[in-house]
Amino acid sequence: MTYANARHQGHHHHDADSAQAEILELDAEVLAEHTAGIIRWLPLHGDPRQVVDLAAGTGAGTFALLGQFPEAQVTAVDTSPSHLRRLSEKACARGLDGHVRTVLANLDDATWPDLGAPDLVWASGSLHHMVDPGHVLRSVHDLLAPGGLFVVVEMAGLPRFLPGTAPADRPGLEDRVHAASDRRHAQHLPHRGADWGPMLTAAGFVVEDELIADVDIKGAGNTAIGQYAFGVLQRARGAVAAELDTADLAALDRLLDIDSPHSLLRRGDLAVRTKRSVWAARRT
Repeated sequence: MTYANARHQGHHHHDADSAQAEILELDAEVLAEHTAGIIRWLPLHGDPRQVVDLAAGTGAGTFALLGQFPEAQVTAVDTSPSHLRRLSEKACARGLDGHVRTVLANLDDATWPDLGAPDLVWASGSLHHMVDPGHVLRSVHDLLAPGGLFVVVEMAGLPRFLPGTAPADRPGLEDRVHAASDRRHAQHLPHRGADWGPMLTAAGFVVEDELIADVDIKGAGNTAIGQYAFGVLQRARGAVAAELDTADLAALDRLLDIDSPHSLLRRGDLAVRTKRSVWAARRT
C-alpha cells in the first residue's frame, strides 16, 4: 500500500469511526429511559461494585450503569481508540473519571487483558459482531466473580422510523431497506437476532431471566430522533444501495438530502420502533 493510499484508508477509518460515534451517542440519548428500565429490571443481589462494559463504544452502557450505581467502578472495553477517547472525555466532563477505566482490546483475541473479577458484565448490541461468540461467553464466565451476573442486550435489527405509508411516492421504502440490510447481515453477521439463552447455558451460565422490551418513541418535537433516523438510514444506504432499485434509491436520497423539503430532518411523523431482548445469566 502506498503512503497516499494508507493515509486515505486512515482518513476513511477515522470518518467511519466518527460517524458511528455520532450514531452511538444519539442511540444512547434516544433510548436512555429504556436502558435505565432494563438496568432497574436486572436480578441483582445488591449493587454491583466492579462492572465491565464489553464493546462499550462511546459509553452508553457505562454511564447508564453509573447513573444507577454511582459507587461502582466501570471498566469500559472497546477496539476503537477514538470511541474510548470520547468516553474518557465524557467521564471527565461529568466528574466520573475516578469511576471509569478504559481498556483497548479486541474481544475476539484468544486472550484478554486483565479486567479484574467483576460482579456485573454488560454487553449491549455487541455479541452478534463477534467472530466466535462462544469464546467470548466462556471468557466472560471465567472472568466473573462467583455469583456475578452477565447481561446481554440485543436489538432486533435496525430501528424503524417512518410510517409504513411513507414516503408518499414509495410507500414501504423502509421495509425494503431493512430487507436488503437483513440479507447482507445474514452473510456477515450470522449471530444477529440469535437466541443467546442456549449459548449462555452451554458456556456454563444459568439464565435467570429474559426480557423483551418494546420500544416505541414518538419523534414529534424531538430533534434527536430526526438526527438518529438520518444517521441510521445514511449508514444503511452505504450498505444496501446496490440492492435497491432506482426509484427506491432516489426516494431514499431525497430523505437524506438535508436541503430537500422531504428530508428526514424536516419530518414530523417519525418515531423509533424496535425491540430489545435481554438475557440475565449468572455464574453459579
